[in-house]
Order: sequence, then structure tokens, then C-alpha cells
Amino acid sequence: MPKSGDTGDAVAAALARYYDLDVSEQYDDVEMYLALAAASDGPILELACGSGRICVPLAAAGHRVTGVDRDPAMLDRARTMWAGRRKATSDGGSLDLIQADMTAVEVKERFGLVILAFNGLLLLPDRSAQEEVVRNIAGHLASDGRAVIDIWLPAPEDLVLYDGRLVTDWIREDPSMGTRVAKTTSARYSPASASATFDTQFDEWRQMDAPTRTH
Repeated sequence: MPKSGDTGDAVAAALARYYDLDVSEQYDDVEMYLALAAASDGPILELACGSGRICVPLAAAGHRVTGVDRDPAMLDRARTMWAGRRKATSDGGSLDLIQADMTAVEVKERFGLVILAFNGLLLLPDRSAQEEVVRNIAGHLASDGRAVIDIWLPAPEDLVLYDGRLVTDWIREDPSMGTRVAKTTSARYSPASASATFDTQFDEWRQMDAPTRTH
């Protein structure tokens, strides 16, 4: 777990590990992307691929996949996951991981399927950056390719709760570290900008330790 004085790399590695815990119960969409990939021709591009939750199963199913993410710690976890799955991969499956910003990445190949999953578009700071990504996706599509952008559309009753209150989202075991991790989130919604700002904190501890906070 990260400690006071740890380097940025250590904190980034911890945050990547917490991300995997956060999405550990998010799996329904993987089957959807596998079905879309099976119905698509040509290679697949996933932007904001993170730690490989989607791109690794796609490659393991025999597809030729390129994953792009700006976070090297996330890509390290994706490489580790792929190394563990590669031996069981169907013939022809491959995964090429690129560290780059999805607003500006340029891949020479054109793709039959481009994926931006699990609210990746909402990670961008403003509409201008979002439009850049959409244009970049269009520029990487083959003539008969298709793009899938998955974003969360909140209901008005959800936004009422975004008043700055601190909410515990979950407490989970991390068997890789022998620790427990708690995720808490505070969110504020701005009607003027139609945007929400999230402050997320992770507390990690062993049974006899005081929690260590990372955010």
C-alpha cells in the first residue's frame, strides 16, 4: 500500500490496483464487446483501455487488438494480465499496447471496431476534448467499421445527490496485498456547466494497521 513519501510511480501503481478492485464486479459489458468483435471485420482499437479489462479478453478470443491509455501503471497491469492469458489465446490473437493521449493518438492502421468503454469519454475535462476524441475515433475507422462509445446518462434524481456528501461506495478485500480497501466518493453537480466533479478517496489497511489514504 502507498505510504507517506512514496514516489508518484508507487501512488500510480496503487491507484491502478484500486481501479481493478473498483471494476472487479463490472463484467456484463465484456460479453457485449466480444459479440461485437465477432461480428466485425479487421482489427480492434480500444481507447482508454486501462488495465486490460476489455482488450485482454478480446485478444484472448483471437482478435488483433490495439489498446491505448495514457497511464503507464494501467498499461503495466494490462501487460501482466495479457501475459497470463496469452498461452490460452485462440490462434491469431494479439495485443499491442500504446501509451498515448486518446485525443491525439495516431495509429496508422484502420479498424473494424473502435471501443471507448465504461464512461471513458467522461474522463475528459470539457466538451472540446470530447469532440477531439470523437473525431479521432472517426479517423481510425475503416470504411465499414463501427464505433462504440459507452457513457453513463444520469437521471435527474441521481444529480440531486451530488451535493458534496461523502459516500462509501464499497469495502473490498485485495488478496494480492492481504489488505482491505474502502472507496469513498464526494460528488458535486454544476447545473451551469452541466458537469459533475468527483473527489474519490481510497483507504487501505491490514487488520492491525491504521488506514492509508490515497486520492
